[in-house]
Amino acid sequence: MIEALQARGWDVCLGLTPTAASWLEESLSGLATLTGHPVRSEYKRPGEPDVWPPADVILFAPATFNSVNAWALGLTSSFVVGVVAEGIGKGIPTAVMPCVNAAYAQHRAFERSVTELRGMGVTVLYGEGGFVPNQPGESRPGGYPWAIALDAADALVRPRE
Repeated sequence: MIEALQARGWDVCLGLTPTAASWLEESLSGLATLTGHPVRSEYKRPGEPDVWPPADVILFAPATFNSVNAWALGLTSSFVVGVVAEGIGKGIPTAVMPCVNAAYAQHRAFERSVTELRGMGVTVLYGEGGFVPNQPGESRPGGYPWAIALDAADALVRPRE
């Protein structure tokens, strides 16, 4: 994913939830080297400098059920949810592509959250033309549709003429 974005000319910064950071713990140093920026999963301390350059676009993917709902409610206990919540206020073009199974997608809060984020100007790549949930435990033959997310990030700041 990072290399695909870089091939499109993007300077990539990687933010992770604390859970994702623990899953990728052994790879964090290599990911920081690949991006050229620290991989972040926690808020900086007051007075510490920002270590990432200003963003031209934010792509939040894959976004879990919990992250989508927390973001829509403005609950920013997770660093990456704080980044995307603040990004709305800063006017940074933002796209999100959830990764939820069909059981989670049936929860009424999820649809409300998708609607809320769209109402705030976020490009939500969910449903037809985006991420379509699979059944719990079911594997997706083609995997997560990263190409859709990459194209959306490009389109937000490099509209087709």
